[in-house]
Amino acid sequence: MPVLTEEEFRKKRTAGTLPGLVVLYGEESYLVLRAARKIVADAEKNIPFPDFNLQRFDGDSSLDDILTAVEALPFMAEQKLVTVRDYPVDALSPSDTEQLKELIGNIPESTLCLFSFSSVAVDAKKNSKWRSFLQLAGKHGSVVEYPRRTGPELEKWLCAEAARRQCELSRRDAAEITARSGSDLQTLENEIQKLCAFVGQGPITREHIEKIVSRNLETTVFMLSNALAAGNYDRSFLLLDQLFYQNEDPISVLAVLSSAFVDMYRVQVALQDGGTYRTPGEWFDYKGRDFRLRNAQRDGHGLSAGQLRRVLGILLETDAKMKSSRTQNRILLEEMMTKLLLITKGRQEA
Repeated sequence: MPVLTEEEFRKKRTAGTLPGLVVLYGEESYLVLRAARKIVADAEKNIPFPDFNLQRFDGDSSLDDILTAVEALPFMAEQKLVTVRDYPVDALSPSDTEQLKELIGNIPESTLCLFSFSSVAVDAKKNSKWRSFLQLAGKHGSVVEYPRRTGPELEKWLCAEAARRQCELSRRDAAEITARSGSDLQTLENEIQKLCAFVGQGPITREHIEKIVSRNLETTVFMLSNALAAGNYDRSFLLLDQLFYQNEDPISVLAVLSSAFVDMYRVQVALQDGGTYRTPGEWFDYKGRDFRLRNAQRDGHGLSAGQLRRVLGILLETDAKMKSSRTQNRILLEEMMTKLLLITKGRQEA
C-alpha cells in the first residue's frame, strides 16, 4: 500500500494534482484536521458555487447518501468535493463494506472524495477491515499517514512554524518549549502563535519562552514525580503549590503522578530481570512516548522495585480517599507526598 509522506502530499496539493480519492489518518489528529481543512479551503476558493459543490458527511451518514453525492455531477464546475469525516469502517456490515469498496473503486473524475480520520483510531496492523480499506484506497488514490511526532521532529516542526510567521527559533529553544508544554501539537501550535504574536518578527529568545510559555499539567506533574523520587522535599511542595495556584484538578494531578511512578516500576522490574528501559515498550503502549521510559529510568534510579511498590500502594490508597473522604484533597495530597518522601529518602525499608 503506497502511503505518501506529509511533504509528498503537500506538494501534490499545492500543485493541484490530487487524485479523485484522498485518505488522511494517523495518531497526530491535529495534523489530520489541519490537512483536511486546507483541502476544504482550497475547494471553497477554487470551485464555483461551493454551496452546491462542497458536500460534507460524518460517521452517522448513510453510505447511500455518500455514494449519491460522489456520483452526482458538479453544478456548473469541473469538479466537486465530497468530505467524509471519521467514518466507522471497522464497524460496517459485510454488505456495507462491499458498498464502500464499490464507492472507492468508482469515483468519477468530476469528484474529489476526502476521507479523514481524526477522532477514530485507524489500526491497519490489527484490524483487517482497516487494512483492506487503506490498501484499496492506496490503489485508487492517495493515502497519507500522520504518525506521532518524536522529540527532534517536534523541535523541527516548531522551528518551521516559527519561520512561517517570520520568526526565528533555535532547536535548543524549541526543545525548551516541548519540555514546558508537552508533545500535543494543538498545544504547541497555540504556544508558538503566542510567542510570534508577542515577538512580531525576528528571533524568539529563552527570555520570551520563560515569559510566555506556560508549563502544562503533565509537564509540571512529571517534574513533581522527579522531585519526589529524588526525595527533594522543598521542590516537591513548591511544585504542588504551583499546581494549586494554576487551579489544576487534584484527581488529575494524582492520575498523572501515578502514571509516572507506574513507568518507574515497570522499568525497574525490567532492569532487574535483565532487560533495558525499552523492555516495557514491548508489553505496553509507549509508541511515540518512549521518552517516558527514558525519564523513568533516570528518575527511578536508586529506587528498588519494593520501594516503588510501596509508592504505588500509597497512590492507590490516596485515590480511594479522594473519591470517598470528605477531607480536602490538598491535605490528602500533602499527606501522600510526605509518605512518599519518607520512602524515597530511604527512611522506611522496602
